[in-house]
Order: sequence, then C-alpha cells, then structure tokens
Amino acid sequence: MRENPDYPKNDPRTIFGWAMYDWANSAYITIFGAVLAAFFTGTIVPDEGFAGQSGETLWAFVVSIGSLILFLAMPMLGAVADYAAAKKRLLRNFAVIGAATTLVIPFVPDGAVVLFLVVVLISQIGFVAANVFYDGFLPMITTDDTIDKVSSKGFAYGYIGGGLYLAIGIALIALSDAGSTGMDVTTAQRVAIGGAGLWWIGFSILSLRRLPEEGDPRPLPENLSNYPKWSAYARIGFGEAWKTTKLLRSFPALLLFVAAYFLYNNGINTVIAVSGAYAEDTLELAVQEIAITFLIVQFVAFGGALVFGWLSGRIGTKPAIVVSLIIWIGATIGGYLLPVGEATPLYGLGVVIGLVLGGSQALSRSLYGSMIPEENSAEFFGFFTVFSKASAVLGTFAFALVSSITGSGRSAILFIIVFFILGLLLLLRVNVDTGRASREDWATIGAGSQSD
Repeated sequence: MRENPDYPKNDPRTIFGWAMYDWANSAYITIFGAVLAAFFTGTIVPDEGFAGQSGETLWAFVVSIGSLILFLAMPMLGAVADYAAAKKRLLRNFAVIGAATTLVIPFVPDGAVVLFLVVVLISQIGFVAANVFYDGFLPMITTDDTIDKVSSKGFAYGYIGGGLYLAIGIALIALSDAGSTGMDVTTAQRVAIGGAGLWWIGFSILSLRRLPEEGDPRPLPENLSNYPKWSAYARIGFGEAWKTTKLLRSFPALLLFVAAYFLYNNGINTVIAVSGAYAEDTLELAVQEIAITFLIVQFVAFGGALVFGWLSGRIGTKPAIVVSLIIWIGATIGGYLLPVGEATPLYGLGVVIGLVLGGSQALSRSLYGSMIPEENSAEFFGFFTVFSKASAVLGTFAFALVSSITGSGRSAILFIIVFFILGLLLLLRVNVDTGRASREDWATIGAGSQSD
C-alpha cells in the first residue's frame, strides 16, 4: 500500500485519532459486560426464566449467534474494504449502526426477551464489524518497531475511556439506589446503557477526523464491470477471502498462530461475554457490585496493557503472550471457586484479569499485524476477526451448553480452561521470525494465485 504523504507512518496526531476510537467504543463494551448482561438476566428475563432456560444461558446463546453471523460476514467486509479503499467509510457506517441501536436498548420493556436480544445482537454486529476496519488501520499508520507500542496504546486508551464512562454509569446507578436522582435503579441502568451509545458516536467523530483517507479504489475487473457495485464488491470480497484462506497454507507460521489465537481467545471472549451474567445469576451479586468489578478490570487493564507492552520489548511478543495465558488459566480456576454473595473475592479476581486482559489482546493483535502483508491489511484483519469472533461462537456456545446440561454456571466457567491450555500449546510452536519473513513472499505467492 502506498503511504499517504498527508498521514505519514508513526504520526502522533494520526495515532492519537486511531487510539481515540478505542476510547469511544469501549464505553459500549464495558456497559455490555458490566451492566447490560446483568440487566438482562435480572430485569428483562422473568424470574422463572424463558423457554426453559436461565438468563445466563440465554445470554451466552445470543452472543454465540451474533458471533456466528460475524464469522460469515467479516472476510467479505475486510476484503471489500481493501479493494474499495473504504476502511474509513465502513468504520464510520458500522459505528453509527452500533451506537444507534445501543440508544434503542433502554426502550425495550421488561419481559420482552426476544426483542431485547435482537436489538443487542444488531448493536454487537455494529461494534465488531467496525473493529475490523479500525484494526485494518494499524499496519497503515505504524512500522514494525512501533506496532506493539501503538497497539497497546489503543487498548490503553480504550480501558481508560471505557472505565471513565463505566464510573459515570456506576455513580448514576448508586445515586439512584440512594434516592438522590429522582429515578429508580432500573431506570438508571437504562440511562447508563443508552448513554454508552452517545459516548461511542461522539468520540468517534473526533477519531474519524484524524484517520487517513486511502485514495482511489481499484478499478473493477472487466468481468464484473456490468454488475451493480454492491454485487461486484460482494463477489470480489468472497473471492478474496477464499483466496486468502487457501494462501494461508503457504504461510504455516501465520496459520499456526491463527489456530492458537482461535483457541485461547475462546477463553478470553467467553470470560468477557458471560462474566456479568455469571456474577448476577450464579454468584447472586447486585448490578452495582458487578459494575465495580468491571471498573477495576478497566483501570488495571490500562496499566496491564502498558506493562505487557514493556514486557514484550524485554522478552519478545510471543513469550509475553505465553505469560498472560498462564495467568489466564489461574484466573479461570479462581472464577470457578468464587463464593456466592461475596463481592470482595470477585474484586480481587478483577485485578488479576485486568492485568492480563490488555496484554493478551494488544500483543496478539500486534503479533498478527507484524506477520501480514500491509497492502492486504483489512482483508487479513477481516480474516483475523473471523477467527476472533468464531472463537466466541465456540466458547460461548460451549458455556451455554455445559450450563444448560449441568444446570451450573460453575461447571461451564471451569470448562473454559480447556481453550486456554490448547491455545497455549499451539502458540509455543509458532516461529515468529519465519512468520514475519514470509510477508516478503506474499506478492509472489499472491500473484501466482491470480493465474490459477
């Protein structure tokens, strides 16, 4: 990809704008885990459950369904973004979809389980789809020696922005519980959820103003020139995604890392997605206590992302991820052992999770980004997000299935340890130097594939 002279690599203004999108959308993801999941299980779902299932099981199932939809759509969207030079436009469009539907969530009435899950599903699709195009900017605006630091900076901004909004939401809920706002706790929760959409779209405007434009799109191939643009790009997108899938066989180190990430990210995504519902339904904790735990995670994760960014500079990116996964295994066991009705142990576990959450995610993204060809960054990050979201399909579905069969969220949370262990074993076999060197072969191998 030709560098845009108006937005040179490692430009502080551009990097700040990029990181601010993480600040913007993290209000949604913190509210999603800390308030929305517990609000669903405690307010929207009737006390007797719905369709014979508990609230936490239903929540895990809907997260799994959303991830499956994204699993099917993301490769096409990533490839289209590269081909149409549309990362920025698609980032904006999906951010608007996600934020707008977040504003609708508070108006869904109690007991409307299906409607609530549908609206949440659309907001989740907007959130994740926008992140494909956001991640695709990372190789455009950095170099190999800065990509880890910038990736960690993005996560750090996200943890601070999301944590700050969550603190506002907690304060609103706590003051309402004390009778100081003129609204009841349920109404305060609804306001906090809707406010996340306003925060998301408001700060996205600042971010988008500083992100680079990509120039002109590539001309359509002659055999597709008579198709409507959306149809032509869809065909190109699926074709490029399939080509990328086949070509990955020529990049064994990258393919092995994707497989490892797919497995251990099952654990990470599932913990993030179901912890709020697990704490409300199984541990019988109040929404305020769950929200405080997420707040602890957010602010510890800010330091954790920076610490693991520093650690990667000392011992290497891959060894730093290995350290984080070992800690994740211990944290999962700790989640299984948490007592009912006691918030303090959950707060302590939040500190541990916060420490490794930023490091494992930021370094995984930057390690992958350092092994892919820059000129196809959105396509490859689309592929990466497929496996990221596919891991949520398997992880949350496994949680829902084990919880449904055993009737216990504890058994389900303990089962997640399997994904961390298998992912760690595969990661240990990844040769990072070979993966990074193989980027130089992409143009040759990719060009050869065009003539197949």
